[in-house]
Amino acid sequence: MIKMFWVVFIGALVLVLLVIPGAIIWRRVMKIPLDTDRRRFLKKAAAYPVGLVAAGTYGSQYERCHTVDNRYTIKAGAGGFPAGFRLAQISDVHLGRFFDNEDLRQLLARIAADGPDMLVITGDLFDDERLNPGAARVLEDFVDAFPDGIWFCLGNHEHFRGVEKIQADLAKTRVHALYNKAVKVPGRDFWLAGVDYPMLREEKKFQQLKAKFTENALADIPAEERPRTILLAHHPEFIDDAAAAGVLLTLTGHTHGCQFGVLGLPLFPVFKYNRGLVEKGASYGYVHSGNGSWFPCRIGCPPEIAYFTVQ
Repeated sequence: MIKMFWVVFIGALVLVLLVIPGAIIWRRVMKIPLDTDRRRFLKKAAAYPVGLVAAGTYGSQYERCHTVDNRYTIKAGAGGFPAGFRLAQISDVHLGRFFDNEDLRQLLARIAADGPDMLVITGDLFDDERLNPGAARVLEDFVDAFPDGIWFCLGNHEHFRGVEKIQADLAKTRVHALYNKAVKVPGRDFWLAGVDYPMLREEKKFQQLKAKFTENALADIPAEERPRTILLAHHPEFIDDAAAAGVLLTLTGHTHGCQFGVLGLPLFPVFKYNRGLVEKGASYGYVHSGNGSWFPCRIGCPPEIAYFTVQ
């Protein structure tokens, strides 16, 4: 859906940059009589390419390069979380042409300077086979900066870029990679669980596999301890499954916040949950707007670091 939007966007750009000027030249060459109404329209149409170029320049050269901090408070009905516990989330870094390992290092240094207890990464970090091994080493370099560690779940792009090799690289580090499983955080009385991304376009099969992954990930957590559980998932619809199971907080990504927005709202809301905080009863979900992108332009949807204080 998002790729289709960009096909339409680029097509419109070609239209206003080439077809309209071409039509003006053609009319002059063929000495077609002046139509004042048409001339008025063409003068107004000349503003469109200027607007598109200005918006594209802003979105690609400024907004996508300026990460914002967004901070939230999660009210936990059960104990288990230490007083003032804070975690930071990043997602959808998409290592590659527009975000390299040095950018990743600078991002992690910025987060570490803020002093959260934990960093979680909700998929689509590893997206370039040349950069992926180095990215795992960058994560390892920052493990000690977060008292409760770095935690990771898979996204669809990890599957596109050699998921077994990525898993092997992560296994050489102290990063906690959660593949449809849960772990009680060492020295703490709460759990972190992580699910894989079911890359299925058929809705029925997607829902079935999503439910299975959630069940597998939460299998070792007693029902009474699920309100002390944080689930990492790449796809935002896991928010529903986790809330139904009693999980306190589900952190997701995948949508890039729809990458374009107006007044804080997504311009193209193609997902059930597109960006920001979702409340479902006593459970919370969050859809991260992403830190990178496979298309280098953001308007009204800057990259973010999401911070959560659990109290």
